Amino acid sequence: MNPTRSKGLRVPMLGLVAIMLSLSGIAIAGELRKPSGPVLLTVTGKIARANGDGAALFDEEMLSALPQHRIVTRTPWTDGIKLFEGIRLKALLDEVAVKGSVLRAEGINGYRIDIPVSDADNFGVLIALRMDGERLLRRDKGPLWIVYPRDSVPAVRDERYDSRWVWQLDKIEVR
Repeated sequence: MNPTRSKGLRVPMLGLVAIMLSLSGIAIAGELRKPSGPVLLTVTGKIARANGDGAALFDEEMLSALPQHRIVTRTPWTDGIKLFEGIRLKALLDEVAVKGSVLRAEGINGYRIDIPVSDADNFGVLIALRMDGERLLRRDKGPLWIVYPRDSVPAVRDERYDSRWVWQLDKIEVR
C-alpha cells in the first residue's frame, strides 16, 4: 500500500487486534481486566500480570470465567463427603503469571500460612466457590476456600496439608 495515496486513518494490524481485545474485555499484554463487582481475592507480590497498583484483583465474575473444576472429598471441618466447585489454584497462578515459589494465603480472619506453589501442580488444589452446589458464604467458610483432594490423594491426609485449607480466603502474596 502506498502511504501517499491513503488519506484515511491507518492502524497497524496488531494495534487493531489489541483494540478489539480490549473492547471485548479480554486482558492483553500483561494486564488483567478490572473487576466490575466486589473484589473477592487480591493477589500481590511476584506476579507479572496485574490490574491495579501491582496487584491482581478478582471479583466473582472473573473467577467464574476461569475453567471450573470439582473435588469430591471429606474434610476435617464438615460432615460426610462434600462436592467442592471452583477454580484450580494453578489456573489462578497462571492467570497472574506467578514468578515466586511460595504463596502466603490469608483469610478474612487474619489466619495466614505459606503454601508451596508446587502444591498447585502436584495435587490439583482448588479455590472453591461452591460446596454441594451452594455458593460458599462467610458462615460456611466462604466466599473462597482453598481445598485439597484428601480422599483421592492420600499424601495430603495429614496436619501439614490440613493447615493449608484457608477458608474465607481473600489475599495471596506470592513470594
